[in-house]
Amino acid sequence: MTPQPKRKHSKGRRDRRRAHDALQARNIVACSNCGSMRLPHTVCANCGHYKGREVIAVKKQKNTA
Repeated sequence: MTPQPKRKHSKGRRDRRRAHDALQARNIVACSNCGSMRLPHTVCANCGHYKGREVIAVKKQKNTA
C-alpha cells in the first residue's frame, strides 16, 4: 500500500499550489501587411507575409454566396 497523508492540507496551501494553473491569453499581434491578428514570429495565414515580404502564396477564395 502507498503512504497516505496524515493531515488534510489547508485550503490556502491548496490554492497556493494552484496559483500557476490559470490559463494565459495568447500573445497575438496585427499583421503589418493585411492587419489580421496572428501569432508573433509566424507567417500570416491570411496573406502569407512575414517580416514585410511574401513567404508563401495564399490562394484567394471565391465567394459563391
